[in-house]
Amino acid sequence: MSFLDRIAAAVTPAASDQSRAEARRDIELLALEEPWIAPIVAQHKDIEASFAAARSAPSREGVERLATLLTGHANAEEAVLYPDIADESSKTHAGMAYEEHAMTKIQLAKLKDLPAGSEEWHEKLDHIESAVAQHIYQEEGSWMPDLARDMSPERKARLLQRYNEEYGRYDEGPKTPSDV
Repeated sequence: MSFLDRIAAAVTPAASDQSRAEARRDIELLALEEPWIAPIVAQHKDIEASFAAARSAPSREGVERLATLLTGHANAEEAVLYPDIADESSKTHAGMAYEEHAMTKIQLAKLKDLPAGSEEWHEKLDHIESAVAQHIYQEEGSWMPDLARDMSPERKARLLQRYNEEYGRYDEGPKTPSDV
């Protein structure tokens, strides 16, 4: 565990499985009233499933799938969600979120360099998964509910449209000149 990880763990201890499950239940209920939340939570579930798939069948392809999903999701949140968190809720939370995404991307790059299925690979995957689970808990447990409470309906509609556009750019892959 890095020095920064130890500080973060001391300041914000990891949520229990029960706390994460309660936050997920609550955010899924809120998503019924707040459509902008649904695609974010759906991607959180896909990310969790990708960790499980990578762990059960260690391979370079599994890590690439996980990295693609995490990076596309992170890029969409960074471009659309976090500016609203900074404006409407907490600049501190937004800053922390950007930092957590950056560290996850660094750790994913390191994971790709390890032999799939090795003990070191599994340890790195566990470390990344734990950090991502805590990050998801923060988003679902407080950051998104705070935005739902504080943002105007017009801004929420814009957030949904922009989020889907940003994620769609990444999810569809790079465009070639013939695609344009």
